[in-house]
Amino acid sequence: MQIPTRVLLLLLAGVVCLAQKAGREPMKEESLTPEQFRKAHAPLFHSRDSADDAAELTQRVAAQAVSADLEPVVRKNLIDDHIFDRIERDGIPRAPMAGDAEFLRRVQLDLIGRIPAASEVKSFVADPNPAKRSEKIDELLTREEFSEKWAYFYMNLFRANGKMGRGRELFHYWLKENLRSDRPYDEWVRAIITSAGKSSNVLAASNVIAREHVQGKPQPDDGHDWGMVHQLDTHDELTILYGKAFLGINVSCISCHDGVNHLEAVNVYLTGQTRNDFHRQAAFLGKTRYMMYWEDGDVKANEFLIDDLSPGYDTSGESMLRVARWGGESSPKFLLTDESPRDGEHPRDALARILTAHPQFARATANLFWKQLMAYGIVEPHDEFDLARQDPDNVPEGWQLQPSHPELLNDLAADFRDSGFSLKHLFQTLCNSSAYQLSASFPGEWDPNYTKYFSRKFVRMLTAEELHDAIVISTSRPGKFKFGGDEVGMAMKLSEPQGGTDLKYLLRTFGQSTRRNPPKPLNGSLRQPLALMESPIVSERVKAERDSRVQRLLDSYDDDGTVVDELFLATLARTPSAEEKEIALAELADDRTGGAENLHWALINNVEFFFNH
Repeated sequence: MQIPTRVLLLLLAGVVCLAQKAGREPMKEESLTPEQFRKAHAPLFHSRDSADDAAELTQRVAAQAVSADLEPVVRKNLIDDHIFDRIERDGIPRAPMAGDAEFLRRVQLDLIGRIPAASEVKSFVADPNPAKRSEKIDELLTREEFSEKWAYFYMNLFRANGKMGRGRELFHYWLKENLRSDRPYDEWVRAIITSAGKSSNVLAASNVIAREHVQGKPQPDDGHDWGMVHQLDTHDELTILYGKAFLGINVSCISCHDGVNHLEAVNVYLTGQTRNDFHRQAAFLGKTRYMMYWEDGDVKANEFLIDDLSPGYDTSGESMLRVARWGGESSPKFLLTDESPRDGEHPRDALARILTAHPQFARATANLFWKQLMAYGIVEPHDEFDLARQDPDNVPEGWQLQPSHPELLNDLAADFRDSGFSLKHLFQTLCNSSAYQLSASFPGEWDPNYTKYFSRKFVRMLTAEELHDAIVISTSRPGKFKFGGDEVGMAMKLSEPQGGTDLKYLLRTFGQSTRRNPPKPLNGSLRQPLALMESPIVSERVKAERDSRVQRLLDSYDDDGTVVDELFLATLARTPSAEEKEIALAELADDRTGGAENLHWALINNVEFFFNH
């Protein structure tokens, strides 16, 4: 497709903004050399600053955001009291409130992963109802797309790949059901931790265990199926997962060595923990057995029997993944409180009870979703809490307080807990706040010191799946994914969309998770806009054929100005500026069909399209 220079100059200005910063007990004999230790722990010592990254991207992307005038902010809830008290106390300038179109596009992408249709934008902007934003939030939380978006988020969080086998689709369905019904989140977590059953194809929650299993012997050589899974290493892997996903604490380091003399520059709290403390945390799972099916001389891959008939955690047992275990106390003890199971209480039931009742569970969850909606967490990284640096009145010497707003995080966590651990309530609280509804645009000169005040809304790049579905909505040309015997047009309806070479390249370039490793924040690069420019996923869909949006607009309207307005609304959820419209109309005047195709292509390739702001 040949794109005229005048369209590119205006509508693709800013693509280069994505050239971001690269990459950006008694002591025992240490099994790792200092060099091995530094290599293994490099991500902890050289972690990127998510807040600075979000602020830098926002400065470059948000220039087109159309906001309302700067008026006194209306405080909606506890979030606003904390955020704006601090802004006013320290004399920090803030952004104005987002305009209606900016808010609508933002909240739809955040809650349901889809850009609004042009008709939705026009209707919402024209609606005089002062409560329309709150009502829109409530309506989005009832839509099926809400459960689809956040089920997909959890599929990535739990790395739901082929290790779940056929149980993966069951797990995906279970996640959607939990979200659709607003099942209390603590119940989800207890179901995952205590799951036991005959097969991961039957009991949905057991698929998290199936995914984390560590392969042992290729086949039973002593008549015992349980040797096909390395039991102790699986206990450890699940302990690390539960710590990161449910408590926001990364205990992987102390699964290999004591914290002392290792983590002093990383995590004060974990410096005081030992490897035996980790083993005693893992010992809550010590009686659990993970057994693959073995029938007719063949393993039934990813089908499991999970029961609790093992004798317990062996602190001297061999490991396939870690340095040799050192031995030590093997009774279960919760890392954060030293609690043990009650008399007669099953250890996994005890772990589920203690973990979900601890304040850190609610704090970590509130912080996780704050990060998803506000671009970076109150604590960063969201799964690297240092519990010794949470109290403003008790910060260790030589360290800084970790949370940017500790009282806000505690109050938000308490509100989440008091709601009965309702995720929908948490989303309502976040999205209804004026802090969330600030514009991404900022009056005056931005100072990096303003970043952690949340005095503007920070942008985030669309996920790969959101980008695909945004292209579908903008062009009215659905994808063609297979789901059983059906054809599905939207990527986020699936547990993991698969496609041909062009689709796979585009999705992976924009960060689609392989689910082999924990998901990572996506940082912009020039490779992304270049991939979008070259992709037939875009160029084929903007052609005036096969009932595309361009074809329908050209057939429906003789007025080129209406065609231009509708393309902007369908793609960027806003009308064009006077200068943009003048250039676009000149293109259509030269060649109505070709000009409309070129305009739509350029809008999709505009950096404004693949960021949520």
